[in-house]
Amino acid sequence: MLIGLYISVLALASEGGGSLIDVNPGVVFWTFVTFIVLLIVLKKFAWKPILTALDQRETAIRESLEKAERAKEEAQKILDQNQASLAKVEEESKQIINQSRIYADKLKDQIIQDGRDQTRKMLDEASAEIDRKKDASFNELKNQIAEIAVNAAEKILRENLDKELQKKIINKYIGEITKN
Repeated sequence: MLIGLYISVLALASEGGGSLIDVNPGVVFWTFVTFIVLLIVLKKFAWKPILTALDQRETAIRESLEKAERAKEEAQKILDQNQASLAKVEEESKQIINQSRIYADKLKDQIIQDGRDQTRKMLDEASAEIDRKKDASFNELKNQIAEIAVNAAEKILRENLDKELQKKIINKYIGEITKN
């Protein structure tokens, strides 16, 4: 039916010899009728599917935008959580470093104190050893002096008890002691 209408419009247009600006009431009528028929056909068959497709497209676009917005919000939440976790990890690492420094300082102080204690112990042992050796040397010296005194007394007694001779012997013996 539409095709027949179109052919009749073409036939009418080719019959007259007018120009393009001439108004032909028959062509206007049939053009108007064709337009109305085309509009009715489009409304009946094509308008609803086109509107449905547009509605579906609009719905799909709206849903995509909503999903994108939710994804953006979710990404922001994850980013905020990651930043919070990073800040927490940084704080924990600072605490660990501070605890390590404190432990290292305590360990250093303990090592220094142990070294001092060990040095003091060694000095005390060395001092005690020196005192023992000094006492032993002093005892040996006393024994030697006692022996010298006994020997001198023995020599004096062997000699005459002459005072002059005794002085000579003592001076001689003291001279021998200073040489040794």
